[in-house]
Amino acid sequence: MAELTHSVADMIDQLGRLPGIGRKSAERLAYHLLRVPKTEALALADSIRSVRENVRYCEQCFNLSEAARCPICTDPNRDTTRLCIVEQPRDLISLEQSGMYRGLYHVLLGRIAPLDGIGPDQLTIDPLVDRVRLGKFTEVIMATNPTVEGDGTSLHISNLLQEYPVEITRLARGITAGSVLEFTNKEILADALNGRQKL
Repeated sequence: MAELTHSVADMIDQLGRLPGIGRKSAERLAYHLLRVPKTEALALADSIRSVRENVRYCEQCFNLSEAARCPICTDPNRDTTRLCIVEQPRDLISLEQSGMYRGLYHVLLGRIAPLDGIGPDQLTIDPLVDRVRLGKFTEVIMATNPTVEGDGTSLHISNLLQEYPVEITRLARGITAGSVLEFTNKEILADALNGRQKL
C-alpha cells in the first residue's frame, strides 16, 4: 500500500481536528486543496493566518472584532437600553441576520455545563453584571440556547441581575408556524403552553 507523503498526512491530520470532520472528510478536503490552483489554496492559508492574527474579542461585549470594540458596540444608532445575552458570536450573527433587533449584545463565550467542567467563572458573566450595574439598560433579553445548560445559564444570570432595575425577558419558544401538534415534541409543546399569549 502506498504511503502518504509527510506533508499530505500532516494536512489530513490537521483537517481531521476540525469539529465535524472525520478522517474521510479530511482526506477529501486535503485532496481538494491539492487539486485547486495554488493561489486558491494559499488564499485559504492566508485567511486563516489573518483571522488568528487580527481577530480578538470586543472589550465590551466579547463579540469577534478586529478593533478594541466591535461595530455593534460603536454604532451610535443602536438601542442602548436593551441588552441581549447570547452564548457564542455565531448566535449574535443569527439574531442580527433576522434584522429584528437593534439593541446591544453580550456574548458569554459558552454556557454553564458542570459535566463538561465549565463553571460561571469561565464565562464572561462578571463583565456582564458590571455592564448592567453601570449601564442604563431597561431590558435584558436572555437568548441562550433552549437546552438544559442554556436554561441553567439563563437562570444563574437572572438571579445575579435581580438586584438591578432591569426587566429580564427570554426569547419566545414554542410551535413553529406550519407545524402539526401531533409531531411536535413534548418540550416544545410545554414551552408553547407556558408562553401562550392573548389572541
